Amino acid sequence: MRVLFGECEFDFGRRLLLRHGRATALSPKAFQLLEFLLDRRPEAVSKSELLTHLWPETFVSDSSLHNLVSEIRGALGDDPQASRYVRTIPRYGYAFHGDARPAPAVDVEVSQLARSGPRLVAKRREWLLAEGLNLVGRDADCAVRIDSATVSRHHARIVVTRGEATVEDLGSKNGTYVNGQPVRLPVTLKDGGQIRIGSVKMAYRILSALPSTATQRRV
Repeated sequence: MRVLFGECEFDFGRRLLLRHGRATALSPKAFQLLEFLLDRRPEAVSKSELLTHLWPETFVSDSSLHNLVSEIRGALGDDPQASRYVRTIPRYGYAFHGDARPAPAVDVEVSQLARSGPRLVAKRREWLLAEGLNLVGRDADCAVRIDSATVSRHHARIVVTRGEATVEDLGSKNGTYVNGQPVRLPVTLKDGGQIRIGSVKMAYRILSALPSTATQRRV
């Protein structure tokens, strides 16, 4: 599902935030928070519920939540003094109150052009990589979420800078490999490079469009 608000587009399926048609980087927790607020809009959500959702069974202070809201507002171009999207409810929590609406269906050609850029392509799924940090793993806050017992919760990270990407293992149990070689320090990815995350194989591609037969199912 894709949701439009102002100059922004939030794509739940591809875990992507666009502003003025360009990918906008958010940390995994900030993305998860925005996703939750959009899903619950226009309902106000208490700080305690948000903290439990974002950090289950972990104690963190309200300042951690405040920092995520500030990050989201910066990415959306939102003014905290006159917020268009994320509203603060004093002594309670936050709500998404912008004029959000489902994105209209687009034809295949336009959809493909909108999905250009660096990506990971597995046998049954692809993930478009946003500028900045992209966590890879089994956890819900990962931009590249892989449902496999061989994949650690936070397995690796891919950093995209001006279209160039590096991958680094995060001390995973089953390792990260590029073209058959284990990754210890950050490794630069090349178009067509083969990556293995645990037992899951994929390729790094830089494409201007995806084949119309590409599917979007879970690994």
